[in-house]
Amino acid sequence: MKTVYTYSKGRLTSTEEGVVNEFPLALTVNGRELATLIASPHDLRFLVAGFLRLQGFVSSVADFEMLSVCNDYGIANVRIKGELPERLKPVLTSGCGTGITFSLPERLAAVSGGSFTPAALFDLMDRLAREADRYRTHGGIHSAAIGDGKELILYAEDIGRHNTLDRIAGEALLKGIDLAGRMLVTSGRVSTELAAKAALLGIPLIASRTSPTDKAVQLCDDAGITLIGYVRGGKFTVYSHPERLHLTQELSEQVTATGRIPGITGVILAGGESRRMGSNKALLPYKGGQFIEAIYRQHAELFDEVIVVTNNPELYAFLPCRKVTDLHVGKGALAGIHAGLHHSSNPHIFVTACDMPYLNSGLIRGLAAVRGNYAALVPESDSGTEPLHAFYGKTALPAMDEALAAGVRRIVRLFDRFPVRIVPAAEVGCLDPEFGSFRNINTPDDYYRLRDGERAEPGVSADCSKDQPAEMMAR
Repeated sequence: MKTVYTYSKGRLTSTEEGVVNEFPLALTVNGRELATLIASPHDLRFLVAGFLRLQGFVSSVADFEMLSVCNDYGIANVRIKGELPERLKPVLTSGCGTGITFSLPERLAAVSGGSFTPAALFDLMDRLAREADRYRTHGGIHSAAIGDGKELILYAEDIGRHNTLDRIAGEALLKGIDLAGRMLVTSGRVSTELAAKAALLGIPLIASRTSPTDKAVQLCDDAGITLIGYVRGGKFTVYSHPERLHLTQELSEQVTATGRIPGITGVILAGGESRRMGSNKALLPYKGGQFIEAIYRQHAELFDEVIVVTNNPELYAFLPCRKVTDLHVGKGALAGIHAGLHHSSNPHIFVTACDMPYLNSGLIRGLAAVRGNYAALVPESDSGTEPLHAFYGKTALPAMDEALAAGVRRIVRLFDRFPVRIVPAAEVGCLDPEFGSFRNINTPDDYYRLRDGERAEPGVSADCSKDQPAEMMAR
């Protein structure tokens, strides 16, 4: 068992966990050192016999004069009838089981430097998946990427997981790119060979969607490399050197920030038809005014400019901000985002719908702080991506125009057309554990639950009937 650290919702928790065994077996045949087989440690005599059979050196049990395997020392000594060929021509395979390397290092120089946030790791792994989806035409391909904590620098794919790193190393060499201090993410298992190659390149952090082998863990432990597995669903497991992870959450650093956020316009979408509610949700009584007023006030506290996107601006004349209409009428929320972005005086906008009463200012500030130069920054909740509680930049406008002209209405269908950063649910959960920011009010029952919850809070008047919409008074 190995002490590992599981990351979830901003915290590392230690636990004991088994690691997949990787066993090097030195194979000697007729007194000649033939190969070192890297394998799981069980039933090694079957492995040796099968290897020699498939290499064409034996064809029956009678061809063996001796077959001895010593697990303690990792040695297999075999004597067969006949002689081995004078010259054996090695074939370097794809590296997914019988890959060949000329040497396996016992100890490497320590790798130093680099400090990365979980958010940066999740982001690079997400980019790896998107790059793979963009270029892959069929399954069965491994991929790997190098990043610096902010950008994806190099990407490669191959049928062999080790070949992906070889490709990256070669491209970096020919282009003069220093890989020291970078992150490596890979789709395949991290074995000793891949870990050793990363160490030689000065890479201080390796992460995979699956588990590493025990020998890779040992090598990374000795070389000072942070080794991470099972990166998925906002969680991961750290097998070595967790100290390289910067766990002071980028988002939570902004919780206590005050003042307005520069360079961003707050955009409220008020174009929905409110069919399930039976009346305009934006104008429902709420907090001594109307629903949209509470959302406007929160936006006005956060942003210098607030815009309401509506095709009925006269309904919102009471709000002291600009009201703009869709440029692509009748095309849904995407058209509303496009209109807000088009009319914004700032290079970025923060978008919310008019029926989201649980907005969390700390979360909004945290997201704003990590938006970078992406065309979109979209948080995840436990239900998936939340494009109607997100940041968008004007660089996304051409793709939006093109999509709307082609009849595309779903926002998420544009995410492969411009740079997008998805903030994992695990990061969002640090500031909003219940993901309440993303709840909206669609039905009368939703509205009543909201009002009932407020009546239960200290200092809130229980006499709210006078504020009920007429359509609901019969309830």
